[in-house]
Amino acid sequence: MRALLPFLFLLLTALSTPALADEMRPGYLDFTQESETGWRLVWKAPAGNGIAPGARPVVPAGCTMGEPLRMPAPRAMVTRWPVECTSTVIGQKIGLANFEASLVDVLVRIAPLDRSVQALRITAAEPLVVIAERPGRWQVAGTYLTIGIEHILFGFDHLLFVLALVLLLKGGWTIAKTVTAFTIAHSITLVGVTMGFFGLAQRPVEAVIALSILFLAVEIVKSREGEPRRLSERIPWLVAFLFGLLHGFGFAGALAEIGLPEGETPMALVAFNLGVEFGQLAIVFSALGILALINRFAGSVTAPAKRFAAYGIGITAGYWFIERALA
Repeated sequence: MRALLPFLFLLLTALSTPALADEMRPGYLDFTQESETGWRLVWKAPAGNGIAPGARPVVPAGCTMGEPLRMPAPRAMVTRWPVECTSTVIGQKIGLANFEASLVDVLVRIAPLDRSVQALRITAAEPLVVIAERPGRWQVAGTYLTIGIEHILFGFDHLLFVLALVLLLKGGWTIAKTVTAFTIAHSITLVGVTMGFFGLAQRPVEAVIALSILFLAVEIVKSREGEPRRLSERIPWLVAFLFGLLHGFGFAGALAEIGLPEGETPMALVAFNLGVEFGQLAIVFSALGILALINRFAGSVTAPAKRFAAYGIGITAGYWFIERALA
């Protein structure tokens, strides 16, 4: 069974490559009104998520796209068009043509001058959506719930933090309390930043988030059976709460990029938080299930496998910290 350890290490390192850091987000289509008839269309196509190169934005009927301006962005290509609309866009469709199956969905943000911001999702099955006069409450809830789930599952630094907590701690109740403390903390920060009570610059926050993952990886490696428990094992809920406050700034940054619908901000915040929580629970239960299987069929490799996984997480987090600090 020890022959499996190098494979486990290489697998985890491959899954947590720096190219899959938190900057990787679903595709993003932004349609913003700038004057009575003038709009700006921005299409951000992230690299490596399965979106076909031929995918092209479709604007509402009565709108004409001008010359595109393309500019590279980190792990994405951003294209902008000026758009002129001679009639109302309400009730018209917007989305992507040639949008084939992809690893993630695409978020569509519509921002008129005189109405609420709308956030919609398009998929390969439904590549076009209808622009409503105002976003409905349940449409808002469904959209932001899915955005929350996707952010925790595809925002890989948050995913690795939760995974590291599971690897570090023992006992389902201890893990439940710790993850709950993390959730409460990032919810406090997320709401506070979104409502404008406080805020921090996003780049330094992302660097310190990477450092928090590196801290947990070191704690996993240094933890030994029979030795005095380390601080993160004695009061894990406090450690998770303090780091959760920090991660909340990261969630708030992602939400700021998307925008919140006016008049439905509370619903959007609640749905986004619930989505993040569902994503966290999926990570926790999946990790616990895998560990249970290893314990049952190859119990002797459980501790070494955790240590190898911690090295993979730590190497990745260390790379992210250096990359983000230099940025």
